[in-house]
Amino acid sequence: MAERGRRGRPRSAEADAAIVAAATELLLRHGYGGLSMEEVAERAAVAKTTLYRRWPTKDHLAVAVVARLQEDDEITDTGDIRKDLTDYMEKVAGGLNRMRAAGRRPGEDSTSAGTVAELVAASGRHDDIAELRGRLYARRNALARELIERARRRGDLRADLDSEVLLDQLAGALYYRVLITGTPVDRAYAERLVAAALDGAL
Repeated sequence: MAERGRRGRPRSAEADAAIVAAATELLLRHGYGGLSMEEVAERAAVAKTTLYRRWPTKDHLAVAVVARLQEDDEITDTGDIRKDLTDYMEKVAGGLNRMRAAGRRPGEDSTSAGTVAELVAASGRHDDIAELRGRLYARRNALARELIERARRRGDLRADLDSEVLLDQLAGALYYRVLITGTPVDRAYAERLVAAALDGAL
């Protein structure tokens, strides 16, 4: 069977990197409201048509920024499940705090979810973003569940432990505090959260 011809020009990795780098700087400095497609194109030295061909809306571009930032969220297995889960929850909290503080003036304190809420709303506005978000979290959550499963197989956790539910309890609590209550998520809270989940209520 003959190979199908590719439509349009091949994507440039250099252009992609320049666009995402410019968008990252603008998003973190000015927040979602200050992320301008026109300014991103100018800073990345690409045509606006090039930018819109890759990311058709500001929502799509903002999600691409978060995807790149999440690539650095490594999950380390030291053999100490309490420490490893706390470290990972601290990384998740750090990412949420970074997005919540995006665009905020130095020293300004706010309980607003900020850009975190905008990114959640973006999934509601675009089906393809919802699908992308699902894939991103599925990959990261699979790594976290495997960390829990290894600890379970070592005998560090109950044999009947549900790793998916445990992860939902931990990560869900962080998102609840950021999106709903506006209360802090930091290392101290991560330690309390993991301790409560692992020690149990009974």
